Amino acid sequence: MGTPIGSNTVLTYEQALSLVHEKVRLANPAPAVEAVSLEEAGGRVLGEDVHADRAYPPFHRAIRDGYALRAADVGQPPAVLECIGEVRAGEHFPGAVGRAQCVSIMTGAPLPDGADAVVMVEHSRAELASGGRAGHVNVLRSVACWENVVKQGSEAAAGAVVLRRGGRLTASELGLLAMVGRAHVTVFRRPAVAILPTGDEVVPVERQPEWFQIRNSNAVALSAQVAAAGGIPKLLPIAPDRADRLRELIADALRYDLLLLSGGVSMGKFDVVEEALAGMGAEFFFQGVAIRPGKPLVFGRLQDRFFFGLPGNPVSTFVTFELFARPAIAALGGAAPEEPVFLRARLAQPVRFKLGLRAFLPARAQLRDGDPVVALVGWQGSGDLVGLAQANCFLVIPPERSDLAAGDWVDVLPKPD
Repeated sequence: MGTPIGSNTVLTYEQALSLVHEKVRLANPAPAVEAVSLEEAGGRVLGEDVHADRAYPPFHRAIRDGYALRAADVGQPPAVLECIGEVRAGEHFPGAVGRAQCVSIMTGAPLPDGADAVVMVEHSRAELASGGRAGHVNVLRSVACWENVVKQGSEAAAGAVVLRRGGRLTASELGLLAMVGRAHVTVFRRPAVAILPTGDEVVPVERQPEWFQIRNSNAVALSAQVAAAGGIPKLLPIAPDRADRLRELIADALRYDLLLLSGGVSMGKFDVVEEALAGMGAEFFFQGVAIRPGKPLVFGRLQDRFFFGLPGNPVSTFVTFELFARPAIAALGGAAPEEPVFLRARLAQPVRFKLGLRAFLPARAQLRDGDPVVALVGWQGSGDLVGLAQANCFLVIPPERSDLAAGDWVDVLPKPD
């Protein structure tokens, strides 16, 4: 069962992320699938295992321009070999290479029968015969058996699984699908994600705000983040700080697969999101995470739909989405579990921070004298979108550290494109 509002359910970052994975995957073991063309498959999650239709490479493939030969014939260089022909990519040599013979070969061409290695053209000297073709070739160095050759089937055997169900299809995976002849592929259906901005101070982007109002930037950013995570963003009207209207919009959002509410989850008098959810019978899994920015994050379930109550400050919204909502969308879309990838960099300047919270602070990393170096951007807190836009990563400060010195190695979380 869920927990009542006001209970002490602030979790560590690790506890909260584990709970999101556990709840969403337990409730969503097998999303629906659909078949799409290869041209439509970019960014989608694969809904089937894909097998090699033949061995790859389908022949012993030369990886250098040079001469195909028998390695045993050049064990004591220099060696003089008779050149009996030429083969290039897209062709095959009809004969076979015998003792003290070779064939001129181009990168990507199939190795002729009888040959077991390729000597690079740089390590040879051709003696031209009539017609400009090499008659004999002086091989200036020895080669090992199968040197400069990719053996047939060494990349994938015929029938082998080359892509696993649950992987996201990026450029390299699309190329592999094309290689094995898959013009159509089965993918998981993308989850539809409702985005519900809240707050009397929030106005539409196209409206000129009063001096005490702000434009609806969170919904725009969240729409882009949802799409990048593999979901379909569904933007709802701005909800005022009234529980009755908020409940109406939440009820409408339950036709989608996931609900993201932005704002209204702090402890203020007019922060009514949790009250509205509780009044509708919501189950709360946690109501706070020991991170900064984003501590008031809420995660729960209403009927059979999961929801996140994201803090309203733009940087808090961005960070909590990336840390928790993105993996939930991936799970709802059938993707295999993916943990955030933290990189390492040296700290450019000392940093002091409050103990007890894991911090994800907007920063900028760059190479300096060959080493990755990271420094905080000049941001003014969790409402500073200008600082967030200048960042290319987040400096991660563990909860047990309060002072970091210049030159310390620290974790950084890359900021998604």
